[in-house]
Amino acid sequence: MAQTDWEMPPQVQPNPADYAYDLERALSSVVGLRATVPEDAFTAQTLGTERAGNGVVIREDGIVLTIGYLVTEAESLWLNTGDGRAVPGHVVAYDQETGFGLVQALGRLNLPAVPLGQSATTRVGDDVVVGGAGGRARSLAARIAVKQEFAGYWEYLLDEALFTAPAHPNWGGTAVLDTAGRLVAIGSLHLQQARENGRPEHLNMNVPIDLLKPIYDDLLTLGRPNKPPRPWLGFYATEIEDRVVIAGLATDGPARRADLRVGDILLSVAGQEVDNLAALYRRIWSLGRAGVEVPLTVQRDGHTLALTARSTDRAALLKKARLQ
Repeated sequence: MAQTDWEMPPQVQPNPADYAYDLERALSSVVGLRATVPEDAFTAQTLGTERAGNGVVIREDGIVLTIGYLVTEAESLWLNTGDGRAVPGHVVAYDQETGFGLVQALGRLNLPAVPLGQSATTRVGDDVVVGGAGGRARSLAARIAVKQEFAGYWEYLLDEALFTAPAHPNWGGTAVLDTAGRLVAIGSLHLQQARENGRPEHLNMNVPIDLLKPIYDDLLTLGRPNKPPRPWLGFYATEIEDRVVIAGLATDGPARRADLRVGDILLSVAGQEVDNLAALYRRIWSLGRAGVEVPLTVQRDGHTLALTARSTDRAALLKKARLQ
């Protein structure tokens, strides 16, 4: 979808008069992002080879923060400014644990940097602006609807994510700005949550900015946090009636090599029962760094089986970014 193809309805666009900061200036720092990924990339099948979303300038020398799935394994990357310029970019880092991605513009963006806020001090009910590339017409006046744990089916866990409503239709990499115009989160997903009246509420799940601060310098200098990588097994799982069920397997991942199968019910990890995704991930990660063996007990066709998967570092399977 080209930036000129759509606009937010006027009634949900943020009104500059409602904010104590320069809204137009802040939103000018949200850029469009387009990435091309090789067809043989590890993530090509699940995330596609053409990816588009948003990013926000957080340093005036052209460092752009986005959500990492947009730029993972990208071989070509372009940043599009609100005044119509296209600037090439280079992937600096992608952090598996938080989901953040960092991009360096390879030309002058000439855009202000959005200051980082504190996601921990935000409260449910706080007004925010969810900024998309293209200024106010593609941004949204929203609120923080929920702050709670989020477990993704792809071996991903946030202790406390920020959920905003109404949902932005082009959520990937959007900038969530607090009432002072500071960046408090980056848009990641679109979800639905049941309300008391039975109607679903559409939400965006956003990654809190506080998770970036401890690893920011490492991402800039090393391309990843300076700590041992977590063990990764390469399965996709879901919760069904207090049970964790395998819904998919990564090609040639540790879980598939260990003979884990779609439909298996995961009962325990290293002798500890697990009945939800968060408990499953925390137990696997507690066993050590990537490479550790992970004993699993599963139920399959009414039988209980013991399997052992030797974990790996997922980052080792990804194509490294090349300077354009």
